Amino acid sequence: MLDDAQDIHPLFAGAPATTEFKKLRKRIVRQTREAIEQFGMVEKGARWLVCLSGGKDSYTLLAVLNELKWRGLLPIDILACNLDQGQPGFPATVLPEFLEKMGVPHRIEYRDTYSVVVDKVPEGRTFCALCSRLRRGHLYRIAREEGCSAVVLGHHRDDILETFFMNLFHGGRLATMPPKLVNEEGDLFVYRPLAFVAEVDCEKFAKSMDYPIIPCDLCGSQDGLQRQQVKQILDGWEANSPGRRQVMFRALMNARPSHLLDSGLFDFAGLTRGAPPEEGNPDALPKLR
Repeated sequence: MLDDAQDIHPLFAGAPATTEFKKLRKRIVRQTREAIEQFGMVEKGARWLVCLSGGKDSYTLLAVLNELKWRGLLPIDILACNLDQGQPGFPATVLPEFLEKMGVPHRIEYRDTYSVVVDKVPEGRTFCALCSRLRRGHLYRIAREEGCSAVVLGHHRDDILETFFMNLFHGGRLATMPPKLVNEEGDLFVYRPLAFVAEVDCEKFAKSMDYPIIPCDLCGSQDGLQRQQVKQILDGWEANSPGRRQVMFRALMNARPSHLLDSGLFDFAGLTRGAPPEEGNPDALPKLR
């Protein structure tokens, strides 16, 4: 996979030749491929709308998906898409020029959702929730217009973990961003192929490749966000116990309904004494600990 300039996707052209970067690249590609396979994201011949914000995560997503397609490991068509939402100071030429240079099929869409958000959101409140809903609606529309079966997002492992704790602390539920879901209309998949990839790896990768990063705080609404507070908590835990993030992430893939309190997931009322657990079904009868 790590080869000469004549056999490499343009998005990887000029990649550092260091052993450290080669290991980083192989890890990200492997983890992305594992997520795609584990969560059944591939429909042969499908077309994916790969959403680009210009941040480190979306550049990493675009590069890795094109690498897998280049290698014949991802039998789908890719259309990159950036939605310019009219944020003041947004460098509108950066992504089109980059995508043209890299030979990546793309669509740039301008929709001034920023003015709508500023008008609707009360002073002192953050824009992110409404901004995200408006953006998602336009991306679904674009996907339909372009004949895509999936909208592909650059959320990584840390985004998923942070969302879990935001729901836990502020939403009163155990939930997070799933790596694969169907939209409310039922006509589009939403995929997150970077589900197993750490944020720090995305950052190292994008910086090493010198991709033209566009900051995510152009709207000025990022200070004091709940997500930032959760990130700081997780950073503290990780500093005190390296690897803690990955352990917590693994827990999201190892749920035990019988050891929680949701009677909609497990029939507590129907439990009887003396009945041994069903073979291969650890949730058939909780074990005391």
